[in-house]
Amino acid sequence: MTTVTAPHRLWRNTRYLTWLVSDTSKGLAAALFGFAIPLLALIITNDPAQAGIIGAAAMIARLLTTLAGGILADRHPRIGLMLWGSLIGIVLAGAFTALALSGSLTFTTLLVIDVLLAARSGLFDVAGESAIKEIVPDDSMGRAQAANQGRDAALQLAGGPLGGLLLGVGGWLVGVVMTLCHLVAALTAWMLGRGRSSKNGDDADEPRRVRPRPATGAPDDPGFDTTPAAKPNAWREMREGFTWLFSRPDLGGVLLIITIINLGFNAAITTMIYALQQDGYPELLIGTISAGIGIAMLAGAIVAPLLVPRIGAGVLTIAGLTVASIAVIVLSTVTTPWAIIAVLGTAVLLLPSLNASMMGYFMVATPTQLLGRANSAAGVLGMGAMPIAPLIAGFGLTMLGRQWTILVCAALCLIAVALAVGNRALRALPVESKWAEHAQQFEVR
Repeated sequence: MTTVTAPHRLWRNTRYLTWLVSDTSKGLAAALFGFAIPLLALIITNDPAQAGIIGAAAMIARLLTTLAGGILADRHPRIGLMLWGSLIGIVLAGAFTALALSGSLTFTTLLVIDVLLAARSGLFDVAGESAIKEIVPDDSMGRAQAANQGRDAALQLAGGPLGGLLLGVGGWLVGVVMTLCHLVAALTAWMLGRGRSSKNGDDADEPRRVRPRPATGAPDDPGFDTTPAAKPNAWREMREGFTWLFSRPDLGGVLLIITIINLGFNAAITTMIYALQQDGYPELLIGTISAGIGIAMLAGAIVAPLLVPRIGAGVLTIAGLTVASIAVIVLSTVTTPWAIIAVLGTAVLLLPSLNASMMGYFMVATPTQLLGRANSAAGVLGMGAMPIAPLIAGFGLTMLGRQWTILVCAALCLIAVALAVGNRALRALPVESKWAEHAQQFEVR
């Protein structure tokens, strides 16, 4: 007799909902600070180049610490790391609040606090991203990632206006709200840790079965040391993540494309923000533009759960990259806030579907015991050029002007589209229901 398994109901998975609250609270803190720092830097220094240096230094710090964060996520319980990351976030957000209240925000103090908060994200956010695989089953991963994209869109929607409103009162108020967000993230991470991980969300959850020992690796994957008593070796563990990733034709070739499109698109948005501030637009209006982008992303996120199960991940990715690239070209020709909102809103419409499909497939294809290191390796490679984005924006505005700087960004985006169209492995990525089957053909037996 054949037993039909009922489909997993994501919104009845209480552990996923708890994880979502924790991750969302942390995300709101990051959105507020990410909005406030560039504007505070411009207000304090009145120099786009110096603001670009602060942004670049923070991104470099995050990239470097992300490598260590992947190792931590595979060595230690991931939910425990989520708690520690939130506690450290409380301390750092409190320190930022004190600096703002005392009038001690300068180029140097902004640089230091931004680097420290970026390092916190690098060390601990990988664990939170990886923990979802212990909570959500593979056949629901695409929908979970689509829901996460909706959450991210809501943060984008709220982060800009809220950040502009808080910053209008003072940087200290941004710090206070950040501190409260990290407090909520810590409490919900603690609640999640008191239960036991299960992909079904039951009350009678099972303990986490896979608890890899440092550097033991997975015997079925290439490049691993399978010695049971292997001594912990951070360099070897880090190398394992990159080795596995580059051994996968379905994943490795996509990373260069993601790196280039991230650089071009984010540099274009940063250029636009810097230019608006230098033209005298108030912080609240700039935040409203961010909210407009968030509305468009939220609309895209609502559609994403319908597209991901029906359209191949490769097709969605190429379509999303193409729309974003065309929009960046158009962005170079518009200057009024409402026109900018319309153009950037169009640019991000398909990004939730793109992100949900690529991140969902990545989660399904990656072994649990390697997920932290593979996640950090993919993050470092995907964001490898991101520290250049604020430098392109800052120095580009100074040397080339707004239009030509954005056109340089558009050229980068078009290169990414051309590489995506020519990538056979990317084009072959299927719909959500076939991810596990597709990924299995690349596993080493």
